[in-house]
Amino acid sequence: MTVDGRKEDRDCVRDTQNMKRAQDGPVPVSVLLVDDEELVRVGLRVILESGGEIDVVGEASDGSQVVPLIREKDPDVVIMDIRMPRVDGLAAVREILADVADPPKILVLTTFELDDYVYEALRSGANGFLLKRARPAEILQAVRAIVCSESLLFPEAIRSMAGRRPDREAREAMRRAVLTDREADVLRLISEGLSNIEIANRLYLGAQTVKTHVSSVLAKLGARDRTQAVIIAYESGFVEVGKP
Repeated sequence: MTVDGRKEDRDCVRDTQNMKRAQDGPVPVSVLLVDDEELVRVGLRVILESGGEIDVVGEASDGSQVVPLIREKDPDVVIMDIRMPRVDGLAAVREILADVADPPKILVLTTFELDDYVYEALRSGANGFLLKRARPAEILQAVRAIVCSESLLFPEAIRSMAGRRPDREAREAMRRAVLTDREADVLRLISEGLSNIEIANRLYLGAQTVKTHVSSVLAKLGARDRTQAVIIAYESGFVEVGKP
């Protein structure tokens, strides 16, 4: 992500906090941590709460605890290990999206960048993934990015995973979408990992116009977010690996 993309995410987080402030007083972005290793949870809590923008409101050691905690704590973001002994992150993602009416953003944790479990979690509706070896600044940036929904995490890794998995349903979704030429341009640039501001600069459009196009692309594809739209773009062959 470029400097413009990072600035856009910071501005978005401030806007989110300002909306909450107007209603309830100063409230940071709330996060629920889910990992079977306590040491990982402790380390993430320290990193996330270091800047004052993020508040860890709960912790769980297994995917089976996630939905009840979401209903109790109402977090903005769930950061969850993809591999846990009992109910893993993939199953928990599917349960969240099936059982929670207004689900939080979901960021899955993984040790390996090209992980089939991670890919299936993204296809199922997780908003992004984060490597456990990520630096503190990258962890904070990942939370900002998925809160704002205006940039894509690890576009190269998603491209590598999705490009190897052609899918009939994705081709059908793309066929039904009937994107305009401008929407097609926007989807290609989303697939490159560009933020809304970066797309606006590339296409000489206003930021609000780009947001409108992005919303239209997601609606036409039946995609929950940018990540799912990019997966459809690659699996359908609309965007080819190596030819963004």
